[in-house]
Amino acid sequence: MSRVLVVNAGSSSLKYQLREHGDGSAEVLAKGTVERIGSSDVPDHAAALARVMDALQDGPGLDGLAGVGHRVVQGGTRYTDPTVVDDDVERGIDELSALAPLHNPPQLAAIRALRRALPDVPQVAVFDTAFHATIPARAATYAVDAEVARRYGLRKYGFHGTSVQVVTKRAAAFLGVPVERCDLVVAHVGNGVSVTAVQGGRSVDTTMGLTPLAGAAMGTRSGDVDPAIVMTLVREAGMTAAEVDDLLNKRSGLKGLAGESDVRAVQARADAGDDAARAALEVYCYRLSAAVGSFLALVPRVQAVVFTAGVGENAAAVRAAVCAPLEHLGFGVDPGLNGAAQTPGSPAQPVRIGEKVVVVPTDEEAEIADQVLAVVTP
Repeated sequence: MSRVLVVNAGSSSLKYQLREHGDGSAEVLAKGTVERIGSSDVPDHAAALARVMDALQDGPGLDGLAGVGHRVVQGGTRYTDPTVVDDDVERGIDELSALAPLHNPPQLAAIRALRRALPDVPQVAVFDTAFHATIPARAATYAVDAEVARRYGLRKYGFHGTSVQVVTKRAAAFLGVPVERCDLVVAHVGNGVSVTAVQGGRSVDTTMGLTPLAGAAMGTRSGDVDPAIVMTLVREAGMTAAEVDDLLNKRSGLKGLAGESDVRAVQARADAGDDAARAALEVYCYRLSAAVGSFLALVPRVQAVVFTAGVGENAAAVRAAVCAPLEHLGFGVDPGLNGAAQTPGSPAQPVRIGEKVVVVPTDEEAEIADQVLAVVTP
């Protein structure tokens, strides 16, 4: 049995799990979240991780720690596999912060803090973008000036890759097919939303692009919009780039249409007759259905549409609305199975809700731990 500490650092919070893996089994020994990083109580990520270390030492301990796995959002085209962090990798992650300014810097801060605190324990970066490195150029290339795109790294990278990777493995096992022969459309529907086309167990296209802003409508993000909207807001509304960024990333999606981003709250309002909430959900589900449908047209012999993440695993009404337009393609849901489906207790198991529609609970921490052990185990 081997122990792995999994760290997911955000700008103002940090989540962690201490896991023990081996002999085909996995156990979460401890987990938690440190909030309000940047406050006087927790001034930086080093202070947050000091709290984590204290909690773990008082609990299960850190003896036998094989490695630390760090979720890193943006690996660009440089990092397509889990990577043991050294000074060169630190610099590489820092350089890629221009493509993920909200995500890479806090994740890098956590890496640096734990390299200092645990100098003899391998620190392994696991990149959200890595699973999408197999997307072919025809899907990853934006039709803009090629030299400008090359200079600034403008291309589709995709995100939620670690989640889609573990869900693909679990879906393949549930469907009884080898991963390398598994063809899926995976809808990761949480506060962020992405849809990925999986062919032969590999990502061949996904809806998120250069950033996690692209694709279907989300909790607070707009998803795809006409790029001219940006220029219109700058010219006509006098908005700055930062203000447009804030609008599209934090005040759009369900938040912009219905005033709140929580699907459960918006659904409850819609069920009670709130027209704005109902209209917002119609837009949300239509955009998601269109994304799923477009990938069904591109990937032959799709074995299942897979829903995962918080909304995908728990919101039966959203799943039904997304699949209703796809029923003529054979991807409808059974109302009884769909209504009964919910994420079971640990260990979470996949559930079939239609002949070719499945709910598969994600577990990014388990996948990160497995990838760490694959790198550090001789």
